[in-house]
Amino acid sequence: APAWLRRLCGQLLSERLLRPGGVQAVVRGVLEGTDGGAGAEAAALDWRKCDAVGKILAACPQQCLSLEDYYRQVCPQILDLLHIQDKVSARQFQRVATTTLLTMAREQPELAEKHLLQPLLTPLRRCSEAAELALEDLTAGAVLVPEAELGSCVEDVLKVYVVGNDSSSLLLGSLQSVLGVVFSLYSFAKQNVSYLRSPCQDILLWFLEKAEREQSLAVLEGLAGLNSHMPTLHPQCQLRVGSEGGAAIVLEETTSDEDEALYQKISLEQCHVESLVELLSHCQKSGLAGDFFIHCLKELTQVAAEDEAVPNPAVQPGGSLLELEQSQARQGRKLLVLQLVAALCEGVSDTVFTDIVQVQEFLAAVLHRACAHPAQGPGAAAEAQTLAMAMGLVAAVLGGAVQLKSSDFVVLKRLVPLLEELSRTYPDPLTQELASDLRIAICTHGACSPGTVGSAADSVLGKKPGMAAQSPAGPPGTASSPPLPRHGHGSPSAPRERSKGQSSCREPSASGASPAPCADSLGPAGLQELLVSAYDPQPPSRAAALRHLASLVTQRDPEALRLQEKLLQVFLENVQHEDAFVYLSAIQGIALLSSEYPERILPVLLSQYERPAQGTEDAMAAVTRMKLGEVLMRVTRALGDMVFQHREPLIRAFLRGARDPDSALRASSLSNLGELCQHLGFQLGSIIQEVTCCVTAIARTDPEAEVRRAAVHVVVVLLRGLSEKVTEVLQDVLRDLYRLLKHVVTAERDAATVLHAQLALEELDTAVRRVLFPPQTLEKKIVVLP
Repeated sequence: APAWLRRLCGQLLSERLLRPGGVQAVVRGVLEGTDGGAGAEAAALDWRKCDAVGKILAACPQQCLSLEDYYRQVCPQILDLLHIQDKVSARQFQRVATTTLLTMAREQPELAEKHLLQPLLTPLRRCSEAAELALEDLTAGAVLVPEAELGSCVEDVLKVYVVGNDSSSLLLGSLQSVLGVVFSLYSFAKQNVSYLRSPCQDILLWFLEKAEREQSLAVLEGLAGLNSHMPTLHPQCQLRVGSEGGAAIVLEETTSDEDEALYQKISLEQCHVESLVELLSHCQKSGLAGDFFIHCLKELTQVAAEDEAVPNPAVQPGGSLLELEQSQARQGRKLLVLQLVAALCEGVSDTVFTDIVQVQEFLAAVLHRACAHPAQGPGAAAEAQTLAMAMGLVAAVLGGAVQLKSSDFVVLKRLVPLLEELSRTYPDPLTQELASDLRIAICTHGACSPGTVGSAADSVLGKKPGMAAQSPAGPPGTASSPPLPRHGHGSPSAPRERSKGQSSCREPSASGASPAPCADSLGPAGLQELLVSAYDPQPPSRAAALRHLASLVTQRDPEALRLQEKLLQVFLENVQHEDAFVYLSAIQGIALLSSEYPERILPVLLSQYERPAQGTEDAMAAVTRMKLGEVLMRVTRALGDMVFQHREPLIRAFLRGARDPDSALRASSLSNLGELCQHLGFQLGSIIQEVTCCVTAIARTDPEAEVRRAAVHVVVVLLRGLSEKVTEVLQDVLRDLYRLLKHVVTAERDAATVLHAQLALEELDTAVRRVLFPPQTLEKKIVVLP
């Protein structure tokens, strides 16, 4: 086009743009004829047009008196483009608005923040803690932010920040100022039925992903309430469920009941912690969850150090009111950190660390805490157990649980000073020995790995004693039995000498099989000492003694075999222990003892498993019986084909457990029954009638969904395992099972149970079709005529 025509068109376009509603009119005129086609070329053309319109709107025309005057007239109209209701053109208008806003933010950040970002975030800033509310002009229950305005604001933030995906410092900084309110809204939506939960979660995750790691950690610390630099929801504001599935922000009504106010405050804090943990569960791949977990551990150590350095003014006669308030603030901070660490351990601990650096930082935090505050006082058991698990994790890493490179050992060498200090100052001789051995293993890059390292690694990985050397990644010499636990009357040097002796006498064979046990065995005094240690009040010492007793069973120690009944009693009593490290060690010991002597041990286990609960300890008895069920299944796996001769008592025990009053035990018994059928090769014989009758009755009548789900799962296991033999083995009960599955599909309310039933019907359909319509094969036959 000639220059005069372009100049005239530009002048007319600018004049129309500056009139009321001019932005929308210009956008409609430019985009007329494009409907956001579905094809790739049409979509690309549509995007280029939207981008071009956005750049036109961001450029100030020559007819305008000043740049700020142009922004004042155009920016409100640009924000209105985000609220177009027409579904056909809404996507194009939103693209134009987002592109224009981001372009203005890059070219004129100050004006864009004043005329675009601040009006966009006004509903969230209005109820922020930093806002000054004129409370004298408002009554209790007054609506500060209506439901429609708040929902529209959250959706606009999602469109501009998350969909626009521009991580400039201006956008991140403006969004950070309202993240506290967004998080409160996310936590509220998580506890209620609201469509705002998903957009709030997307906004929070986008910021945590795009911001620098230090900034993200500071934001998480603010959301958790550990610092006051991030403004959160105003303490006198309250979220209320809206009538359209959203939320409104109102002025909180004051309550005169102090107990009710305290309960609401504690519930709100607990809800925020749970929401933060759920948010971090989506940040595990990026490593942010692990970094924040380590940050909380360091904060816990720092708070504990402050408590020791500053005396409690509540017990000091001359303490001032200010000192008392500061002490209460420190105690509240400590409780909050403890709550965060506990919630993170429960929620994201399984995959919280993504690289060796994070593992090293976690271990350094735990070891530093152990060096600064040795286990003592009422929390000594928990501190000792945490330290034992941390050092076991180091041993597991060195023992081949992770493929280590030279660069990884450079990272692990940062733990050497802490391990050296721990080996010199910690009061427990066994911990001193393990710390020294771990330091040697790290410094030699695993070439020299004493016996205690392999034992600690086995404890964490859950291996049987003597199995570490079979791992192809494990260094030689890591498979040794656990060291003797510490006792009050024993010499501190005795465990170290014994461990060195065990490590020197265990050499892996050329074929890579399990190393042979040492020639020397425990005498009666040593075994009695181990039996006493199995009742040690410290869980780490008790678990170590139980694992050592289990290793003596596998080595067929003559003194241990002579006292096998006593060992069984010790293991059974420790199964009832509440600590997981202890009762898992006891379960392992019972399983090893039963697999060695099934004829003697299995009847005792079955009688314990079938014993009904009595009195007020029903729940505890049910938990213990479920642990014994795990023992029976481990024995079943260890016996292999030999389990066939114990078929009837095992099935009878699980069938009785399936009728127990406790629902968890019923589900556990049915799960064990299904696994037992697999190990038996589905050779149930005449008991198949009883099994199917029990499963059918439970699937139809049990009030608990998890129990009905377990019953249907047994049917799935039977049909899947029998495969082509299903019509032969289950010919008498096949019709009943089919009717049961159809009943579950049509009448069951639990979705998982219905899914199990549908899978079982598919297995049954495949098996029956295979029998009725066998595949036709071509065969060549040669017949010799007489």
